[in-house]
Amino acid sequence: NCSIAPLIELGAGFHPELTGRENIYLNSAIMGIAKNKIEKKVEDIIKYSEIRKFIDSPIKYYSSGMYLRLAFSVAINVDADIILIDEILAVGDERFQEKCFKKLNNLKKEGKTIIFVSHNIHQVKDFCERVIYLKNGKIALDDITTKVVRKDSRDMEAKL
Repeated sequence: NCSIAPLIELGAGFHPELTGRENIYLNSAIMGIAKNKIEKKVEDIIKYSEIRKFIDSPIKYYSSGMYLRLAFSVAINVDADIILIDEILAVGDERFQEKCFKKLNNLKKEGKTIIFVSHNIHQVKDFCERVIYLKNGKIALDDITTKVVRKDSRDMEAKL
């Protein structure tokens, strides 16, 4: 049985009327994580998110950066087999993004599968070992990062 922690849209799996703390449980339940397992991780999630001061406020009052912090914190603390990240790290401050990539690199070293969807070629080069380049909705290239980045760069130059 494989568990997936998706970070595909800011606020996906969150309810705006619930507090950050309540949304930790809701988002975890959506991912199929048992309540007793999350109860052991709530403090770690809150600490990592760095929003303790606001954790008991409804998330409809959170900034996009606060959403990101909470969503990322839940996703990396539920011990999923696969983590799917779709452009969400484009939100938030640079320091927190660096913290996220450091954690993702640690998870990668632990053998976790991370699917990272991005248009940010610098983040792709720094983080990915293998890239699937989609062009017009079809796989144009599936190879090591350096080869795919070269192909993407040539395609971008051709458009100019």
